[in-house]
Amino acid sequence: MKTESEKLFLENIITSKYRGLLRVARTSLNAEGVKEVQKAFRMSYTVLKDKPALNNEPFINRCIAIARIAVEEIGLGKTSIICSLLYDAVHEGHISLDEVNKAFGSQVAQLVSDLTKISSIDTNNTIAQAENFRKLLLSLVTDVRVILIKLSERLQVMRNLDNSPASIHFPIATETFYLYAPLAHRLGLYNIKTELEDISLRFRDTETYNHIAKKLEETTSARNKLIREFIQPIKEELAKQGFKFEIKGRLKSIHSIFNKMRKQGVAFEEVYDIFAIRIIVDSELKNEKSDCWRIYSVVSDFYQPNPLRMRDWISIPKTNGYESLHTTVVGPGGKWVEVQIRTMRMNEIAEKGLAAHWKYKGGEADRGLDTWIGKVREILEAPEAEAMDFLDTLKPSLYTKEIFVFTPNGDLKKLPINATVLDFAFDIHSNLGCSCVGAKVNGKNVPIRHVLQNGDRVEILTTKTQKPKSDWLSFVVTSKAKNKIKAIIKEEAAKSAEAGKEILQRRLKNWKIPYNDNTLKKILKHYKLKSTFDLYSLLAEDKLDYAVIKDLVIEKNETQRLPEKIEDDTVDKIVKNHASKNDDFLIIDNKLDNLDYKLAKCCNPIYGDPIFGFVTINEGVKIHRVNCPNAEQMISKYGYRVVNARWTNSDGNAHYQADVRIVGLDDIGLVSRISDLLSRDLKVSMRSISIDANDGMFEGRLSLFVKDNAHLDNLLIRLKKVKGVLNATRLSAAG
Repeated sequence: MKTESEKLFLENIITSKYRGLLRVARTSLNAEGVKEVQKAFRMSYTVLKDKPALNNEPFINRCIAIARIAVEEIGLGKTSIICSLLYDAVHEGHISLDEVNKAFGSQVAQLVSDLTKISSIDTNNTIAQAENFRKLLLSLVTDVRVILIKLSERLQVMRNLDNSPASIHFPIATETFYLYAPLAHRLGLYNIKTELEDISLRFRDTETYNHIAKKLEETTSARNKLIREFIQPIKEELAKQGFKFEIKGRLKSIHSIFNKMRKQGVAFEEVYDIFAIRIIVDSELKNEKSDCWRIYSVVSDFYQPNPLRMRDWISIPKTNGYESLHTTVVGPGGKWVEVQIRTMRMNEIAEKGLAAHWKYKGGEADRGLDTWIGKVREILEAPEAEAMDFLDTLKPSLYTKEIFVFTPNGDLKKLPINATVLDFAFDIHSNLGCSCVGAKVNGKNVPIRHVLQNGDRVEILTTKTQKPKSDWLSFVVTSKAKNKIKAIIKEEAAKSAEAGKEILQRRLKNWKIPYNDNTLKKILKHYKLKSTFDLYSLLAEDKLDYAVIKDLVIEKNETQRLPEKIEDDTVDKIVKNHASKNDDFLIIDNKLDNLDYKLAKCCNPIYGDPIFGFVTINEGVKIHRVNCPNAEQMISKYGYRVVNARWTNSDGNAHYQADVRIVGLDDIGLVSRISDLLSRDLKVSMRSISIDANDGMFEGRLSLFVKDNAHLDNLLIRLKKVKGVLNATRLSAAG
């Protein structure tokens, strides 16, 4: 039992929250409306004041919070506030629909009835995907305000998910990500969509969320400095031209950053547009377009824009009403900066979706509400599609014969269409072209023959051992690159051949093999070369394997090759079998004692990875990583078969398969160095290895056995330190 002072304290909290609701709703409520909201609040408060929610707060506080989200963040009005306040009391059976009908009329009663109806949907068992969920909602409700109130409720649930039992965190976060966030996006409720995605990621993949959050915190000071430097000249010029405006920096959401890292396959440091600058101008309706384009002109005067990153949603707004002018420019220090230009009206629509759009159309919010509700239903009933982006559909004809690419510092370079990485390198400097072995294009490693696209950001990779080769002429397109390559090849040909000859003579002497015509013929025949000049040139360029030559001339193979594959019976001896329930490394919720479990081969989870279980038809429970490439399809289509799973203590003797991708510079002896590190230094068992070399670069794949993800992380760090290795990353899937 609560003491009188505790009861008084709680009543004061409830009263304070209720008054806050009335404050934010004042623009959508007249005097009569306030009275009706008060009546609904008293009706609900009477039956819910002593009912505790999950966090031991009065249940009525949850109702007030949902109503406040509906009015403040979505823009709904009186009817929705009343429904939000009454819904839980009706759902819990404390108030009947007849009582609601008698007190507030049939419309409110119907809305509350629909809310109760859709809250009874078992999303795990009735939906196959987000699109079907949307259709199901539409078939069950007569007024789409119900869906908007349901979105408000889900946001309130996610904001308080920390106070819920840990066992429901993953299922609710997953359901929110696949069902409710797309619904919010469809309605132009970008703030709500972003918040739902971020909170969902925090509970679905806590490690990734915390990693990005920590990185953002560590870079706050440098980022704020960059924002200040970027804004200052624009601010001064706009003020000089008489604009009334505000400029603010806007950090991208953690989920958005994670999405870029995953899609582009890059680290946090290589996501260039971490933040955006938003310029909001106070403009009359008739001058909105011209004012936005004038501001764009000011921005582009100070900073170089990327031709392919312009988005004009002012001339052609998105189907959900979104209007804004987006461009990406090169800011101080060569950093990419996205700039969003919009008016105050456009900004409110972007923040609150279509509610704000129809408020402007109809004057006061209530006057345009029916039109807006009709528009919402049209959007929800339309087939799923991304809003049309005309600049993606109609490619600019201005750049059909030439492309513009950026250096790491943001300098713009003009090249002919089909220009390659090597063309770009020679365009900057001949020495850079001569030593080029590849590049990072938009953060991804590519070979020298990679064809560049408009707007690419290119960072050339070089090595001192690289030299121009005749085959380069087959893919470069600029005359500068062709002429320079020909000149260097001609100049170096004689030197190269002489150097190659000396190398071969020295090697043969070490092997105690005579340097004569018979020896040379064997080598030329094996490599199908026309002359010794070609042989010497290839040797000088390190294109031939001396181990192979040695085998040819002494007719004995002493090369020890790595096993391509360890047989399955050997694998079974290395890997502990986790399919047995006698093991206690892993615990599955829901007490599925009658089902065995196995580690899924599609993502190869290892001890310490965030995981979940998936109940299969014939193979018991399969354990998958949270970021498994198949997770999205499994969860969205068969959410009812997903169960919680977690690791317990490991004895350190179990081993798990992990697949690793390595990228680097093609070099003789590289495979041997990697093999030595793994087997001798790190004592790691290797199941298979494959290497593919092309244009001076290589890409390889290793299949290894590790104890846990900390062991794997250490292994990746050590691999990156091997001479010639540029990067080593864990692969998402085994296939």
